[in-house]
Amino acid sequence: MKKILEFPFGNKQNKHEEMLSFDDEIESIFDEDDEDDDFCEFDEFMEEFADAAQGIRMLALDVDGVLTDGTIYMGNDGELFKGFNAKDGMGISYAMRNGIDVCIITGRKSEIVRRRAAELGITCVLEGVRDKAAALEKIADSYRLDLEEIAYVGDDLNDLAPMNICGLSFAPADAADAVIDMCDFVLINDGGKGAVREAVDLLLDAQGKLESVIDSYINSGQGDRQ
Repeated sequence: MKKILEFPFGNKQNKHEEMLSFDDEIESIFDEDDEDDDFCEFDEFMEEFADAAQGIRMLALDVDGVLTDGTIYMGNDGELFKGFNAKDGMGISYAMRNGIDVCIITGRKSEIVRRRAAELGITCVLEGVRDKAAALEKIADSYRLDLEEIAYVGDDLNDLAPMNICGLSFAPADAADAVIDMCDFVLINDGGKGAVREAVDLLLDAQGKLESVIDSYINSGQGDRQ
């Protein structure tokens, strides 16, 4: 896939606003021509994103720093617990009901992660992975998918290789700088704080499915695993 242009607004990549300090006041300086250029760039970016998102059939997720905020609570007997976001859980549930399967690829082994995955109905969980790109290729073969049909959300250096070969890559707002620089789309939310839900909604919206997902909740009041 052709490298998508940087998102021209928001976290770590704000190109159209320059802040100056004057007499203890902060003034925003906007250049109208530059702002017009940014909106053109944004339109091009979203067109490329939509084209790439149309073909996504699977969302691959890291755990620490993506499904969680990266904090690991340890006791004398090992890992005690992790914190997961309910909004991410709901997004995962309705992604899988609307043509986007979900898998987990993590470098750690954790009973907590296995339990969370089972709760959400995620059957593809690869733990203790050293080579995440090879793991992603294995998943693609198992599900008979092209790599371009897989989106990946990662936050740290060990996610760079799979992000380099997948069809569309996302990074939470608080991801490592190298991941921010390499990914196709920098999310607004931090890891463990709605980043996965944001990625799901972006994909489903690009595929024209998000509105029907919302309507299904309005009309039926159905519940999902969170």
